[in-house]
Amino acid sequence: MTRVCLIEDDPIMGEALVERLTLEGFRVDWQRTGRGGLLTLTQGGTDLAVIDVNLPDLSGVALFERLIETAGPLPPTLFITGYGTIEDAVRLLKLGAADYLTKPLNPTDLIDKLRALAGARCPRPATAEDDRLGIAPAMCRIAAELTRLARHTHTPVLISGESGVGKEVVARRLHRLQCPDAPFVAVNCAALPETLVEAELFGHEKGAFTGAERRRAGVFEQAGEGILFLDEIGDMPLALQSRLLRVVQSRQLTRIGGHAPVEVPARLICATHRDLVTLVREGRFREDLYYRVRVLEIQMPPLRERPEDILWLADRFVAEHGRRFPEERRSLSGTDREHLLSHPWPGNVRELHHTLERACILGHGQQLALDVPNEMPAETGLKAQAQAGERAAILAALAEPADSLAATAVRLGISRKTLWQKMKRYGLSRPGAERSE
Repeated sequence: MTRVCLIEDDPIMGEALVERLTLEGFRVDWQRTGRGGLLTLTQGGTDLAVIDVNLPDLSGVALFERLIETAGPLPPTLFITGYGTIEDAVRLLKLGAADYLTKPLNPTDLIDKLRALAGARCPRPATAEDDRLGIAPAMCRIAAELTRLARHTHTPVLISGESGVGKEVVARRLHRLQCPDAPFVAVNCAALPETLVEAELFGHEKGAFTGAERRRAGVFEQAGEGILFLDEIGDMPLALQSRLLRVVQSRQLTRIGGHAPVEVPARLICATHRDLVTLVREGRFREDLYYRVRVLEIQMPPLRERPEDILWLADRFVAEHGRRFPEERRSLSGTDREHLLSHPWPGNVRELHHTLERACILGHGQQLALDVPNEMPAETGLKAQAQAGERAAILAALAEPADSLAATAVRLGISRKTLWQKMKRYGLSRPGAERSE
C-alpha cells in the first residue's frame, strides 16, 4: 500500500482528503503543522508527500528547503497552492518538487497525479519496449485509453498534436498492446514525392509504369495483420485521398496496373499536426475521409501543458545516453533542472531529446553541457501577430466579471493551467489577483 504524508492545517480539507485517499487505497499520515510533517518525512518510510504551501508555523517552501538540506532521498512531493502563491510553486518545482495543484483543489486531479507518481517510483531502464508515456495525468489517461482501443483491432485511429509531441510513440504503444508480433509500418506522407505516394501506399504490378521491373507490395500489404501508421495525413495529395477512402472502407485495394482486389487487414493509424477541420473547410482534405479516419481520436497535449513530464523525460534521456555510451554518463544538476523547467519547449519532446543528447555528448565528467535559452527570441511576422491577438483576447477576458480564473479559462476554451502560463508569458494580471482563488 502506498504511504502518503499529508501536511495540511485546514481541518475540513485535511479530513476530506484523508477520507478520499483512504478510499482510493492509500495509507495516509496526516500532519497538521509544518514541523510535524518535517519530522515525519525525515524519519523515512513515506512513499509520497502532499504539502500545503501556506502552513501556520512553517511555509511549504521553507519546509521543502529544510528537507533538501537534512533528509536523504525525498519522496515525490506535490504542493497545494492558491493563485497568490504560484511563484512559490514554480520555485518549488525548480527545487525538485514533482508538481503542484491549485485551490480550489480537485481531488480527482490529486488522485491522478499521486497514482502516476506512485507508478514512477521504481523506474526500469528506458528501452524501446518501455510502455510508459509520461507521468502527467493527461498522458496517464491516454495510456489507459490505449488499452481499451487495442481491443478494437480494425477501427481507424487519428492522433492529433503539435510536431514533436510523440504521436508515433503512442502509435507504437498501441501496436505493442494490440499485435506486438505483427508488423508496424510507418510512412511519412509529407516526406514522399507526390509521384511516388500512390505506388508506396498501394503497390504496383510488374510493368505498370516505366521502371516497374517487378511486382511490389505497398505499405498496406506490408503491414499484414499489424499496424499501418500514416504520419502527416494532412499532407496527402487530394487526388489520392479518394482512393485511400475506398481502401479504408472496403479493406481492399488494387495495385497500380493490377485488376484483382487484395485484402488489407492492417489497422490504420493516422497522425497530423495540422487542423484537419480547417483543411476540410478550405477544400484541401476530403470531409468523408476525415470522418472515416477519426472514428477514434487521441489529442496529444504539448509538453508545455504537461510540465511534470519535463524532468521525468529528461532523466530518462540522460540515463539512456549513459547506457549507450558508458564513457559519457552524465547527470542533471539543480541548475540544469531549473533551465529545463524555464524553457517553453516549442519543439516539444523531440526538442528536449535533441537538447539533452547534445548536452551529453559535449559534457565533461558528470556535468552536462546544457544550452537552453531562458527566453525565446522575439517572434516576428504572422506568428507575432497571432500572439498579439491571443494576448488581446486574454486581456479582454480578464476584464470581464468572473467568479474565478477557472470560469475565465472556460470562456477562452483553455485549461486554467494554460491560462496562468499565458498570463505569465504576456505579463498579464487579473484585476483583484491578490484575492485567493
